[in-house]
Amino acid sequence: MGRGGTFAAIDVGSTKICTVVGDATPDGEFRVLGVGISPAFGLGKGVVENVQEATESIRSSVDKAERSSGTHISSAYVGISGSHISSLNNRGIVAVASRQHPISDDDVARAVDAARTVSIPTNREVLHVIPRFYVVDGQEVVRDPTGMYGQRLDVEAHIITGTVTAMQNLMQCVEGAGVVIDALVLEPLAAADAVLEHEERMQGVILADIGGGTTDLAVYVDGTIYHTAVLPVGGYHLTHDLVVGLRAPFKAAEEAKHRHGHALPSAVDPQETVEIDAFGSDRRREVPRRRIAEILQARVEEILEMIYMEVKRAGYDEMISAGLVLAGGTANLRGIDKLAEEVLQMPVRVGTPRHMHGLVETISNPAYATSVGLLRWAIREQQGSVRTLRPRPSLALAGWLARFRNLARILLPE
Repeated sequence: MGRGGTFAAIDVGSTKICTVVGDATPDGEFRVLGVGISPAFGLGKGVVENVQEATESIRSSVDKAERSSGTHISSAYVGISGSHISSLNNRGIVAVASRQHPISDDDVARAVDAARTVSIPTNREVLHVIPRFYVVDGQEVVRDPTGMYGQRLDVEAHIITGTVTAMQNLMQCVEGAGVVIDALVLEPLAAADAVLEHEERMQGVILADIGGGTTDLAVYVDGTIYHTAVLPVGGYHLTHDLVVGLRAPFKAAEEAKHRHGHALPSAVDPQETVEIDAFGSDRRREVPRRRIAEILQARVEEILEMIYMEVKRAGYDEMISAGLVLAGGTANLRGIDKLAEEVLQMPVRVGTPRHMHGLVETISNPAYATSVGLLRWAIREQQGSVRTLRPRPSLALAGWLARFRNLARILLPE
């Protein structure tokens, strides 16, 4: 976006919109220049439900980030999620043009393009084509074939698709807020960039970003992405369970979750009580804190089991030596890592974004893993170290039209 190597990213979540502005540092890390956080309205389970409300929420977040950073945000990388997302692995095969010349970037691009040729319904669009590894004349697991000699180049790629309408609705909201979309990025890929360690990716790890309306999954093995998925459960469901179990208003249940919540009832004093707002004539009620923990434990266990079943269904449950890394707002729930270790019988830790400078106090939190990861993604892609396929013309055209409208507003002010 802006001048001097400044980048922007917008995490469009079900409960909050977070816009982050930053730039790269000489040591390969990045500096956060501004942050804008606004409540999300018009969004549910990762998709747009009301265009006008969602647009205003995004605009509010962008305005705050602009004031915080002192820059104008003209374009940004935008996170996308929702249960409409699906993924598969596919292989692309091409012949190398000449035996006398090494494999070029064009050959690699042709192979990646061939991998995207998959049969998908007309209402779906390819969002990412991410190379996992290459094969040169039968030599398996080549990380980068550029410069090698061979006659045949294969690429094993991870392909992520989403529904056209969900993508277009999100693009309409972001562009309606006056921001051109540089690229849509699947949110669990971004969150993984922010919190996963290299050794975890090599040995097999699950990244679970438990947000407000969805749980985003990314499975890494041998240093590369193997599986992605979005589950339609999240922190909202924990709060709703408290509404039902405590017979309390949603706002009071949300506050009780944050202030008094715990995923392990056994870690809570059975005699401890807390006072909360409640329905009924008294409006205030004392409830055992252990009761809050019991309600939360039941739902968290369900989410953890859904995570495991999704990974098992994909066939990677036996490859996860490094265990589970939790991110998202729900990862802040006390005791969730210990409960996850008990339920899943694997190592578990809570992932917090690291290796950043500047205005990081607010976003040094698992809830902002996706926001930080999107900014990392923007910087790496602009520097040419991310090799993914750009969107198809049907989606890219909207971005060019938005760029033209943006330019017209600057050149022809009202």
